[in-house]
Amino acid sequence: MLHYALLFFVVAIIAAVFGFGGIAAGAASIAKVLFVIFLILAVLSLIRGMMK
Repeated sequence: MLHYALLFFVVAIIAAVFGFGGIAAGAASIAKVLFVIFLILAVLSLIRGMMK
């Protein structure tokens, strides 16, 4: 999941450099959502691992 977040972040950076504002904003928002989901799953996994 982190891989996809980084991929969309790179797409957003490239689109912003070339002036595609709408595509850059869309890719950046997708990257943010995926990163937040990754963080939540990582914390839950850490807590679950500590409980065992």
